[in-house]
Amino acid sequence: MKLAAREVEGFLRKPPANLRAALFFGPDLGLVRERAKAMAKTVAPDLTDAFQVATITAAQLQEDPARLADEAAQISMLGGRRVVMLSGLGDKHAKLLADFLSDPPGDALVVAEAGDLSGRSSLVKAFEGADTAVAVACYADDPRVLAGVIQGMIEEAGRKIDRDAVDYLVEHLGTDRMITRGEIQKLLLYKGDEAGNIDLADCEATVGDSSAGSLDDAAFAAFGGDIAGLTEALSKSEQAGESPVAILRVAQKHAQRLHLGVARMAQGNSDPKFVAKSLGVFWKREDAFLKQLRLWNNDRLLRALDYLTQAELDCKTTGMPSEAATGDALLRIARAAQVGARPAAGGRR
Repeated sequence: MKLAAREVEGFLRKPPANLRAALFFGPDLGLVRERAKAMAKTVAPDLTDAFQVATITAAQLQEDPARLADEAAQISMLGGRRVVMLSGLGDKHAKLLADFLSDPPGDALVVAEAGDLSGRSSLVKAFEGADTAVAVACYADDPRVLAGVIQGMIEEAGRKIDRDAVDYLVEHLGTDRMITRGEIQKLLLYKGDEAGNIDLADCEATVGDSSAGSLDDAAFAAFGGDIAGLTEALSKSEQAGESPVAILRVAQKHAQRLHLGVARMAQGNSDPKFVAKSLGVFWKREDAFLKQLRLWNNDRLLRALDYLTQAELDCKTTGMPSEAATGDALLRIARAAQVGARPAAGGRR
C-alpha cells in the first residue's frame, strides 16, 4: 500500500485494523522516527514495555533473520497485540521483509525505519506490494509545516510564542523534525516557569550562533573521542552555570545531526561538505563534523542517543547528581568514539 502525502496524518491517527507492517523512510530521519513511534503507539501506548514491544536493529536482523518472525509470532503476556520495531533497514533486507509480508505469523504490528530510499527501492516495493503493509515517505518540513510544528509543540507545553519568534525559528532551524523538536525542547527548558510569551530574545538566546559555545564544545569533544577536551568543556559549562540537561540536549541535537548526515552519506552521492552545510553545521566546526561522520554509524549513534536520553531521565527522576549523570553519558560516548577511530585488523575500520 502506498499513501499520498495528504493521507499520512489521518492514517497515523487511525490505521486500518488489518495493518501488519509499516515502513517509514526518507531523508528526514527525525520525521521517520516520529511517525514510526506514532504508528507503534496505536498498538502499544508505552513503547518501553518490554512485554509488548520488541526492538531489533539492522545489525541484529542481519545476524539472526529468523528473529523477526519469532518476535512477531509471540503472544503478549498481558493480552493484546505486540509491536516489533525495526531500525536502520535498507534494500539488503528487502527479500527478508518480502518473505515475511507474504505470510506474516502472529498478529504483531511491525514498524520499520529506513533512510533516504528511492521510489525504486526493493524494500519500499516490498511494503507497497503487500496488502496489509504500507510504505510512508518522510520528507523535510517546508516553512509552513515547520511553523505548525513549532506552534504545536509550544502550545502542547502550555506556552504561547510571539509571531516574530516563530519566524526566527523557521529561519534558523534545520528541516529535520528531530532536530527541530530538540531545539524547541531546549527553548522551553530555557524559558522555564518564567511568565509571558516566548519572544524573539528567548529564541536568539537559545537557537543560532549563540549556541556555539561550551555546550557545543562538550558535544563535539564527546563524539570526537576527545576526553581531555570533554573534561575542559564540562568544567567551563559548570562555571558558566549551564544546566546539565541543557548540555545533554545540545549533545542530543549533535547526535541527531550526525545520524542524518550518516544516512545521507550512505546514499553514496552526497558531497560531505554539502551535507555538513545542509545540516546547519557552523563553518568552524565543519572539519570536526566531517571526521565524526566517518567515526560513527547508524546503530552506534542510536545507542549514543539512548545514553543521552537515559542520562536526562536520571537527572530528572533519580537522586543521582545531574552533573555526574551527564558526565558519565558523555564519557561513554567519547570512549565509543575512540573505539571507532581505531583501525581494525588488516588495516580496515
